[in-house]
Amino acid sequence: MFYNLIYKTFGVNHSILNILKYITFRSICAFFISFILVLFIGARFIRFCKKQQKNGQPIRDDGPASHIQSKQGTPTMGGVMIILSVVVGTLLFADMSNINIWLCLLVILGFGAIGAIDDYRKIKKFDYHGISGKKKFLLQAIVAAVCYFLLSSCQNFDGATSIFFPIFKNFHIELGYFFVIWAVFVIVGSSNAVNLTDGLDGLAMGPVIMSTICFAIISYLVGNSVFANYLKIQYIPGMSEVCVFLSSLVGASLGFMWFNAPPAKIFMGDTGSVAIGSILGFVAILTKQEMIFPIVGGLFVLETISVIMQVVYFKITGKRIFLMAPLHHHFEKKGWAEATVVFRFWIISIVCGILALATLKIR
Repeated sequence: MFYNLIYKTFGVNHSILNILKYITFRSICAFFISFILVLFIGARFIRFCKKQQKNGQPIRDDGPASHIQSKQGTPTMGGVMIILSVVVGTLLFADMSNINIWLCLLVILGFGAIGAIDDYRKIKKFDYHGISGKKKFLLQAIVAAVCYFLLSSCQNFDGATSIFFPIFKNFHIELGYFFVIWAVFVIVGSSNAVNLTDGLDGLAMGPVIMSTICFAIISYLVGNSVFANYLKIQYIPGMSEVCVFLSSLVGASLGFMWFNAPPAKIFMGDTGSVAIGSILGFVAILTKQEMIFPIVGGLFVLETISVIMQVVYFKITGKRIFLMAPLHHHFEKKGWAEATVVFRFWIISIVCGILALATLKIR
């Protein structure tokens, strides 16, 4: 809104204000505003949460014994800081006449609300289960479907309901009306994949930041006709503006890591992980790069697959494949230190991100 106000009042061609025309500059501004805002409100918000959440976030009683001792009493719902800072950074520096920005805000607020309800129930009942799985999936599916229908009502380019594949230049699959099912699957699946990964101090934030940076780059390229034509990817007018929103998310996530670094002073909870995960999936839909997401978020995919394999194999044989799922707990059970798991998983995420960006050129 600040950008739109300046634009309408002075015009972006007015002396130094001309720099506001550039998405890269506004993305940098959004990054720093969100980062600084989280640092500014962080300590105060943590004190407030400690007063309201006397027992902190409930810890799984079947998890590593060290968690019960070291993490008990740590407040949750730190995702509120992230979402608030993202909204402020976006409203200040994004072009609010761009419908994609409003949709991104709707997604992060909608899924954040679902996560907040889940966190509240956990705190109130002091039970780590929260909302039942069926209710949570239903609510997520409804929000995802609504956001997609709003998106589809304003999309007017060829291939809007097609799935495009990395590496292959012209290969795509047209889904037509069935694309809504695909969109809901991607958004809800991404949301829960990030949620599953958020099990150790700082573990999810590293891959989140790497994935968000990748999609910020992708959104900028997709919205630029020159780069899109050169890379042979789908060109979508106005998509570059999403880079401002994603840059704000990177800044807020880095600011949150200041307080989430081991030993964590606060957890982002489902409020943060569910909301951030949904945004990654939604931006993949926006940019028509859904098939790159399993590469960008390779670590999230591994964590999710480990849970699915564990559940299915246990139901069939009564035995477990992993010592504990998700995968990060398996390595903890094997004796890896928490910091070792976190840093090695970050390395995997960085490699996946670089590989995903490489696929944009290999066509």
